[in-house]
Amino acid sequence: MSEIPGHILVVGAGLGGLRTIEALRSAGYSGLITLIGAEPELPYDRPPLSKQVLSGTWEPARTQLAGYERLRELHVDADLGNPVVELRGTRAILANGHSVDAGAVVIATGVRARRLPGQTDAFHTLRTLDDALALRSRLAHADNVLVLGSGFIGNEVASTAVEQGKTVTVVEAAPHPLARSFGPAVGGMTARLLTDAGVTLLCDTTVEEFLDPDSGVAVRLATGDELRAELGVVGVGGIPDLDWLADDRVIVANGVHCTERGSVVGTDNIWAVGDAAAWYDPACGEHIRTEHWTSAQDQAKIVAAAILGVSVPTMPTPYVWSDQFGMKIQVLGRVAPDDDIVQLHGEGFGGGAIRGTVLGHFADDRLTAVTGFGAPAIVARYRAAIVGVFDRAQVEAFATGLAAKRVPAGA
Repeated sequence: MSEIPGHILVVGAGLGGLRTIEALRSAGYSGLITLIGAEPELPYDRPPLSKQVLSGTWEPARTQLAGYERLRELHVDADLGNPVVELRGTRAILANGHSVDAGAVVIATGVRARRLPGQTDAFHTLRTLDDALALRSRLAHADNVLVLGSGFIGNEVASTAVEQGKTVTVVEAAPHPLARSFGPAVGGMTARLLTDAGVTLLCDTTVEEFLDPDSGVAVRLATGDELRAELGVVGVGGIPDLDWLADDRVIVANGVHCTERGSVVGTDNIWAVGDAAAWYDPACGEHIRTEHWTSAQDQAKIVAAAILGVSVPTMPTPYVWSDQFGMKIQVLGRVAPDDDIVQLHGEGFGGGAIRGTVLGHFADDRLTAVTGFGAPAIVARYRAAIVGVFDRAQVEAFATGLAAKRVPAGA
């Protein structure tokens, strides 16, 4: 983009959209900003939905990222509950028939919950605040819960249900939990977290048919067995919310393809951040879509700087976390299912206590990530090692040094 646009349209009123606006204003942008949100709610934080909101320890207001006063401070023209249904260049057509013309567009629409084939409406999904509140209401009156999918969302729902004394069964089609992003080592330890908490975990198990019982939910498995519960939840990931984006210039393949600075490939004035964006990663030579809370914030800063033509910050090391079964699981760096895994701290990899365990992920003998189970203080020490691309010998020496210093694992 050769000159700064006088009007920037942000499509998506979640974390990525709001942080982009804040970064634009912090960098000195004084032009018009319009924020379009599909949901009627003010921008809110999604990670607490499957934990604090679902458990009832937080009310919805506590998840709010920005109220009307904050939006006024940012000089934002917000239109919430009125989604974009079509984008023609940088002209957005809204659901109510109105249109918005801008000099630049930032796509931050995130994802919608994925549904399984034949899934009945009796099964809940969890993506929005309304989803969380509906599920919370049902959970309060259910003694047993059936969760389909053992990713972060499925496991967090299972954890919250267990904390409330519910009987929980989790069904996972893959051989282990977290299969979409992690290998068997991390998946195996996560499986132990579930089963140690009393969850019945069925892996390598697929749903053949959704049944329609008189009450509750029921499924028939590929084995022929039937499972029934008072409450059912499907947590099998998300699909980029991009059905409205019909533009021949734009590549939409598991996320809208962007350059490493967030500019949508094939355009000069459209950008994308967050869960719906597949940014080019020069390290692996591919477009990667990252559904991480921290990545959305980091991408927002980069896009804002790139639009304004100021110094663009470097993308930090990827980081994601999940709180489940009384433990914080953290992943620092980029993992792959076929990573070579080395236990750097703790005893969980060998069947011992999971808490305090930190695993090193290696590719071509270089550290690419660490995964920590209840060890936040130790995980934090490895950021420089990943950024510096340490080899195995250096990492193992570093781990030995931390052990000698008796660095506590943390909460």
